[in-house]
Amino acid sequence: MHALPHDHTGARIKRLRLERHLTQKALSELSLVPYGTLTKVEQGVTAASPYVIACVARALRVEVATVTGQPYVTELRADQLDVLIRPIREALDVYDLGADPSISPRPHQLIADDAEALLVSVRAGDIKQVATLVPGLVEEATTAAHAAPSRERWLLLASLYRTCYDVASKLGYADLATIALARMDWAAHRGSDAVFGGMYRYMRALTYLRSGEYRTGQRLIDLGLCTLEQADEGRERSVLTGQLHLGAAVMAARSKNGDVAEDHLAEADRIAAGTGEAVTVHWLAFGPTNVAVHRVSALAELDEYGSAAVQGTHVRIPHDWPASRKSHHFAELARAQMWTGDLDGSFRNLLAARKAAPQQARYHQTVRETYAGLEAARRQLPDSFLSYGSWLGA
Repeated sequence: MHALPHDHTGARIKRLRLERHLTQKALSELSLVPYGTLTKVEQGVTAASPYVIACVARALRVEVATVTGQPYVTELRADQLDVLIRPIREALDVYDLGADPSISPRPHQLIADDAEALLVSVRAGDIKQVATLVPGLVEEATTAAHAAPSRERWLLLASLYRTCYDVASKLGYADLATIALARMDWAAHRGSDAVFGGMYRYMRALTYLRSGEYRTGQRLIDLGLCTLEQADEGRERSVLTGQLHLGAAVMAARSKNGDVAEDHLAEADRIAAGTGEAVTVHWLAFGPTNVAVHRVSALAELDEYGSAAVQGTHVRIPHDWPASRKSHHFAELARAQMWTGDLDGSFRNLLAARKAAPQQARYHQTVRETYAGLEAARRQLPDSFLSYGSWLGA
């Protein structure tokens, strides 16, 4: 049988625990993770759920990324993506230096068209292309905004900072994602746009969701909803409001509050009935499909894997839905199926996640944890399964 990678999440948890001279029982009590679950995770017998990872990280007082091993540096280096991170950092760092005299910005519309193309490319899963192009566009837009300040120029810069966040979060650079969000908020304030303010708080809440700080994440969601009340009524405000409710639903589910999660899903469903499929509104893919997809995620976070698997297989993804969202859904469905024992179905959805957005799937924590869980559960592995592990770098 193909062996689990030496440094899987469970092995990292064990190493961190031993560094702190803690027994498994002591860590179980500190993290509130059941002893049996913790021992199986450390042994690689059971995949670590996002909830378990967050609880352990909080108990050990380390970042979630320390437990998950992100960013996956070896794979990033193999894909030549690691060298693209530094230029993004540098572009984010010159936000307050004024206009760069060595840059002559093109007309606003040309920069805006390129920025929109990057938003589309992120949703298509072309992370490498976006990571290559976004630093130069950020620097150009920064100079344009400082040289001739206007609402449109500041909001264009905010949009490019959002793209930096997308790249950083998908590649596992949590610190860089946080910096990009701070820059987004900085530019949005100068553009005086309540919708961007609401979107910033939604994305910031997601960073707290990943780190297991659910109470802070919910406070950001509430603040985002209040901010959106200042925006003009219309489809744009409705879409952002609905998306905030979807984020709140997953937040509540991961903190094991099913009733609150259902309330947020119901409200998002009501809003989606009015907006319809609004894929291109700030490229959030909000609409009835996204509500259905988030319901599957919420059920999985509540450990209701059977219901999540059943509902997930009945979700019908529109043809024009962003590849990145498709890939994320297939990864979530694969996780639910793994826990129900449908190992073949789970692997089929891991393959679907890779097919939809290969660059994203390769660095997706759920894909990696699910693969590890399948690997531990199987007795006979087909060649296609082993090659998938090689592709992941496992």
